[in-house]
Amino acid sequence: MEDHWDLVGRAVRAFREEIRERPVATDVAAAELREDLDRTFGDFAVGRPLPEVVRHVSRMMRDGNVQTTHPRYFGLFNPAVLPAAEAGEALAAAWNPQLAVWSHAPAANEIERHTLRFFLRRFGFDPDAAAASFTTGGAEANLSAVLAALARAFPAWAEEGLAALPGPVGIYLSAESHDSFDKVARMTGLGRGALRAIPVDASFSMDPARLEARLARDRQRGRRPLMVVGTAGTTSAGAVDPLDDLGRIAREAGAWFHVDAAWGGVAALVPRLARVLAGIERADSVTFDAHKGLSVPMGAGMFLCRDPDAVARAFSVRASYMPGSVRDTTDPYLTSVQWSRRFIGMKVFAVLAELGESGLAAILERQADLGDRLRERLLAAGWRVVSDTPLPLVCFTHPRIEAGEIGVHEVARRVLDSGRAWVSVVRPGEPPVLALRACITSFETTDEDLAILVSTLDASV
Repeated sequence: MEDHWDLVGRAVRAFREEIRERPVATDVAAAELREDLDRTFGDFAVGRPLPEVVRHVSRMMRDGNVQTTHPRYFGLFNPAVLPAAEAGEALAAAWNPQLAVWSHAPAANEIERHTLRFFLRRFGFDPDAAAASFTTGGAEANLSAVLAALARAFPAWAEEGLAALPGPVGIYLSAESHDSFDKVARMTGLGRGALRAIPVDASFSMDPARLEARLARDRQRGRRPLMVVGTAGTTSAGAVDPLDDLGRIAREAGAWFHVDAAWGGVAALVPRLARVLAGIERADSVTFDAHKGLSVPMGAGMFLCRDPDAVARAFSVRASYMPGSVRDTTDPYLTSVQWSRRFIGMKVFAVLAELGESGLAAILERQADLGDRLRERLLAAGWRVVSDTPLPLVCFTHPRIEAGEIGVHEVARRVLDSGRAWVSVVRPGEPPVLALRACITSFETTDEDLAILVSTLDASV
């Protein structure tokens, strides 16, 4: 039997060697994939040799997906994966430690703790006086923030639930904030009515004056501000809310200040971009996703919180069957949404350990430079850039689109059908600005890839 590590390694290596010559996306039908699986594997009544399974799945993954690790995938926040992160993920799978309690996985828990302390410092927290945990992603981290805010604002909430609230509460966030808060509002029982969407300005950032006006109006009507959410890197346009102003307003209103920096938090590691996060040090909590900007596999979110007591009130439980806690350590099941949990942080640790902060910053700096050069190329080719962000994300349109001669979705479809690149369509702002969106997500993207993207766009209008 072939060694399974060597088998998988050869499959991955072959894909990496040919990826530039392959289309970014291929048109595949669900019926075709289902027929293939039924024909080859059926109902699993009979097993298959592992080499055959690996080869078949590798072919399906090669031919049946949008290739988010492709250098010309300019889509959502799905980066190419660094070799160190792949190794870290493999080590986590092979040892398979259970991180619910410290005593079951001392080494794994301490590796995660060491890694989280690095990010706490970078976002302005005191690592000796804060709480932090790895999460499945930004949605879980945002949920954790709302639960911690409820625990601090309403001490009886943990026992009595929403009945402990004296009346309706508000979560104040940008109209461009992540839609995970819609789910969070429902999961917590607060309901969508608790979400108070604040209009954005011309740069697609939250307008502080309108936030203050909405807070005053809601207070007069008996709604208590629970949380103000600042977004650092909106999904549509990469906008960063004025965090310093929002932090001040939240403090004056007696509200929890949360910063959703799931993607834009990478700016904290790039000296010339760090200024865009000014004010994040005011945050009570921060969401950050390593799997969006640090070239590690999904999922690798983080929840960072200034108030460990609120976290404990939100998540602590008594379970007689769990091993006892060890002094001067943290049991993750007592401080997070998850109970059983895989070794999420290993892949993030591996990247930092191999590259160091300076090496990782150099990769991110290069991607930011490519974003600047993409703006320059688009403008030189007659396109109009409609977003204003120093992060490597560009929203743009064309005079022919604005004149109604061709639709923006048609342009995007032509780019995708070419197989040469992948871009998306977004509608930031109110009234919405319909635009194409390109984000630099791969550390392997080059200037030549930018040239191919722009030439493909030109051919599509």
